Amino acid sequence: MLVTYTAPTAVYIHIPFCTNKCHYCDFNSYVLKGQPVMEYLDALEREMELTVRNNPPIKVETIFVGGGTPTVLLPDQMERFLRMVRTYFPADSAEVEFSMEANPGTTDEDKLSVMKEGGVNRISFGVQSFNNDLLAAIGRIHNTDDVHRSIADAKKLGFDNLSIDLMFGLPKQTVDIMQATLDEALSLDLQHYSIYSLKVEENTLFHTLFNKNQLPLPSEDEEVDMYELIMKRLEAAGYKQYEISNFAKPGRESRHNSMYWRNRSYYGLGAGAHGYMNGQRHVNVKGIQPYIDAAKVGLPIMEQFEVTRQEAMEDFMMVGLRLLEGIRNADFIEQFGITIETQFGETLNGWLRKQLLEQTPDGYRLSKHGILLGNEVFASFLA
Repeated sequence: MLVTYTAPTAVYIHIPFCTNKCHYCDFNSYVLKGQPVMEYLDALEREMELTVRNNPPIKVETIFVGGGTPTVLLPDQMERFLRMVRTYFPADSAEVEFSMEANPGTTDEDKLSVMKEGGVNRISFGVQSFNNDLLAAIGRIHNTDDVHRSIADAKKLGFDNLSIDLMFGLPKQTVDIMQATLDEALSLDLQHYSIYSLKVEENTLFHTLFNKNQLPLPSEDEEVDMYELIMKRLEAAGYKQYEISNFAKPGRESRHNSMYWRNRSYYGLGAGAHGYMNGQRHVNVKGIQPYIDAAKVGLPIMEQFEVTRQEAMEDFMMVGLRLLEGIRNADFIEQFGITIETQFGETLNGWLRKQLLEQTPDGYRLSKHGILLGNEVFASFLA
């Protein structure tokens, strides 16, 4: 039985430049100073052109520009970049969700108006905390005043779909500090909040400090207390938790990220970007100059591999169960021609008995307790 693939309706584009490297960050990003930004945009345009020549988009529903910090582009660079996106991935401006990541302090009114005119209609600000000492300790270059100013500017220019990222489990962070951050975050009355726990990744300053026993992280119990506080506070403020780390006002869920969680295919463009099309995943060349050079001679792909039917089914379970509404048998049957129980019955029954999963009329979802132990559940579906 073959897997059914549909043409991508989602586009991810990577802008790898940053003002500085945060202590926890292992993303493919590079400090902006001295970087060949215009050459990078040239290379990106070539990749866009080759990609749509081989796989033209039928309908673009979501575009997401991530990084790095896309908003470090100067207004004229931003204008050019957004013109390219519109050229190769034309979309109905009334229907498309066009998101861009931003850092507070890198968006003034000039840049925001260029973004608005260029089609961006959703901004996700990387805030992480409303505690200035904590921000300095994790290597962020903004402070809380920058956040308030950036959000006010965006609202003034008519952006009405705004999100911020926050983090918990940070060094020296306490439940009280998290409580104060939530007070300030919720006072902004935004449409969406993403709240992630710190993961100490390799090749980061935090990893080095962790190995030297110099990273004063909260205990596991404190981290669970912070997460439970986050869920309680957001729910009380009228936000629906629709994914393990994401909360939105009704109808303001991130449509783009939901494409990943539903295991849908997507274009991935830019240095180090991942894409998933026609049953194949690819990863682009990571370094700036290597990416520019590769784009001169063809698609700048570093590796490409076919996703087997088994892997596609595992992915379906792992990413789909991150959504609090869970997974639907109808979607599984549509993609794979068999029921979820046929493939994963034993694993499902194990978690149902432990009450970490529960059955829904359509399929399965994490239980309240299961949300706290999601990673264990997800990993169990890997062969």
